[in-house]
Amino acid sequence: MMNTRRLRRKAASALALAAVGVTAAACSSSASSSSTTSTSTSASASTSAQAGSGAIKKGLLVYFIPKDTQNPYEVIADNGGEKALAALGGKVVVSSGTADTAAAQIPSIQAAIQAHANAIVIAGNDPSALCPSLNQASKAGIKIVSFDSDVTCGTSPNHLFINQANTEQIGESEVSLLASEIGGKGQIAILSAAASATNQNAWIVYMKQELTKYPNMKLVSTVYGNDDPATSLQVLQGLLSAYPNLRGIISPTTVGISAAAQYLDTHKNLLSHLTLTGLGLPSLMRKYVEDGTVAKFELWNPGNLGYLAGYAAASLASGVASLTPGSTFTAGTLGSYTVLAPTPGVGPSVVLGPPTVFDKANINDFNF
Repeated sequence: MMNTRRLRRKAASALALAAVGVTAAACSSSASSSSTTSTSTSASASTSAQAGSGAIKKGLLVYFIPKDTQNPYEVIADNGGEKALAALGGKVVVSSGTADTAAAQIPSIQAAIQAHANAIVIAGNDPSALCPSLNQASKAGIKIVSFDSDVTCGTSPNHLFINQANTEQIGESEVSLLASEIGGKGQIAILSAAASATNQNAWIVYMKQELTKYPNMKLVSTVYGNDDPATSLQVLQGLLSAYPNLRGIISPTTVGISAAAQYLDTHKNLLSHLTLTGLGLPSLMRKYVEDGTVAKFELWNPGNLGYLAGYAAASLASGVASLTPGSTFTAGTLGSYTVLAPTPGVGPSVVLGPPTVFDKANINDFNF
């Protein structure tokens, strides 16, 4: 098992290679869908810009379809994609709904087909419900890239998954981080995002496996806040009422952990016996770390994740990269990446890198 100290050393090394500066930008939204557009200097699709050993076509149109347009994490990731395509002379359209459902994302897939997009980059709200629409897009010649949360559409459409970090490593590190804080004893719970979210469910599988190493830690409940602050607060209060002796909460979602931290910050008496950790944005969690509400949490750079996904989409659409294991492409300032062979439940993929553990000692070093 990779312990927290090793995770921090590896993460610091990985992030030192390149830090993509991104800032959250507000996305306009409607009740059903929302989109923003970032356009680079206009260029003919027939001209190319060099990227690594191949040539990326200019004038590429890439649709980024996040889980929703209001989640700060998703906004930062999409901004990373916009930065990548702007550097390549392409254009990004960010489009999705305001709820974390597959139904809210399908109109954006159809819009990409109608616009004759070159690629779609999507964070799946459901592993399979999006597949009929993505199949349609693939048959229209659109390259499919999933990021953050994968889709499991089998062999059609073939797509590349940009994994934020090794899935097993995330699950293991979340549990080991909490165990180190509560002495490996007591009742714990998980405050997740949507019950259908592919990445959340995969991490939870490995959390449960890791918990077998801690016989005195018992997972008593997993609840779902649907990446909505109000819902996250509601299910958190339900947890605290049902399990007054709860020792720890893992919230592997930026919305969930910030909602829980905000509540605990105003109910300091709970901190005498309750510890919160999970995956969060430093910008949202800084206050709670500095005032002692949360000691440690972790995350990767979501801007880098979107930036890598943008380069991957452009490389696939230009024929620079392929889904063949061992295929490589250059992702701008992040360097070179290699396509990994499929594993059970996951097709061809690329891993951004290990997460960083944030605490009082380093949280002011990060701006995303």
